[in-house]
Parts: sequence; C-alpha cells; structure tokens
Amino acid sequence: MYNDIIAALEQAAKDDSVITVFTGAGDFYCSGNDLSNFTKIPEGGVDEMAKQGGTCSGDHQLTEYVKAYIDFPKPLVAVVNGPAVGISVTVLGLFDLVYATDRATFHTPFSQLGQSAEGCSSYTFPKIMGNAKASEMLLFNKKLTAAQACELGLVSEVFPDSSFQSEVWSRLKAYAKLPPNSLALSKQLIRSMEKDRLHAVNDAEVERLMERWTSDECFNAVMSFFQAKAKL
Repeated sequence: MYNDIIAALEQAAKDDSVITVFTGAGDFYCSGNDLSNFTKIPEGGVDEMAKQGGTCSGDHQLTEYVKAYIDFPKPLVAVVNGPAVGISVTVLGLFDLVYATDRATFHTPFSQLGQSAEGCSSYTFPKIMGNAKASEMLLFNKKLTAAQACELGLVSEVFPDSSFQSEVWSRLKAYAKLPPNSLALSKQLIRSMEKDRLHAVNDAEVERLMERWTSDECFNAVMSFFQAKAKL
C-alpha cells in the first residue's frame, strides 16, 4: 500500500490534475499500520523484520513514502471521512488542507506501542499546535476529536457528517477551477524554505523507528496490545 501511494503521488505530480485529494474507503479514513506484522518474525529475526519494515518491501522505504509527501508539487488535500490512526495522522502536517467529518478522530498511539513518531510529526506537530499539545498526542497517546484537531490547527475545517461529502466535494470542485500553475507555484513557495529541514527530520525519525522496531520494549508493547485486544 505504501508503494501504491508513492506511485499514485508520482503520477498525480505529472498529470493535468489541479489538486490531489486523499480520502478513506468505508467508515475509517485509515486504521494505521497492520500490527500483526510484528507477530510474524522472519528467519533473520527482529533485525530483518525492522529492515523490511523500514524498506517497505524493496527499494521504497518508509523514508521514501514520507518523502513523496514532502516533495509533492501540487496542493494536497485530506478528506478525513472517519477515524484516523498512526501515519495517516502524522503526515497530515505535510498536507495543505485538511477537511474532517465531525465523527473523525485523530490518534497517534506510539509510546503505547513502544514506537516513535514519523511522518515528520516530531517537527510539524509542535510547529502547528505548540509543544505541550503535540506532546499530549505524540508522547502520551491522546486521541483528538475533529473539533479539538481543528482548534489546534491540524484540521482546516470540520463538517457535520450528514453533509460532509456534498459540502467538501463541491468546494474542492470549485478549487479545481483555479489556475493550476498559480496554485502549484504558490504551494512550492510556501514549502521551499522548509523542504531540507523536513527531509532531515524524516531521516532522523526513520532511523529512530528502526531502533525501536528491534527493541524488546517495542515487541513487548505490541504483544501486550494484542493480549488486551484478545480479552475484549
């Protein structure tokens, strides 16, 4: 799925679309990474598993996945149609516009799972919402409602669920009539001062995650998560 999203972004960067929109299929925007991967340890042990996680099968690494968002040249819009978890939330700091239904929630339960932040959120979240609020999310696993996320600046606007799709898409269709070069060049200006920093943050975050994935602490935290889930 990471590779498919990278390919879709590469294609959208080159085609004649004016803006690019992400949304979820079904009730969730995104349920996050499949944690059951941590229970399938390959022959090479946890080191090999971390390497595979970091490289997302083949040449495209987690680094490349986040890089695709950082480098994307056109306006990027998230249409958050339901709950969002993990990397789908952290990369929102790299989007230009985030619309959410009022039943959406935003959750980054990293420390609960013995992991650490990615998607450049260790830099973008404090910048967007301030250190204290970013720490509640990234360190202490606080789940935000759509209204809270909007108040903190992670979300641009919240809509009632009943009219969410019609309101959002009619607005986006209107935006798509704006002059495309003007939009793209203005977005690139906004991003240009930050690009090198975002790439450096992405590299540092992935390096830290690789260390986390090979730690007993992370393995034990994920196992505890599954045990708690099994009791439900």
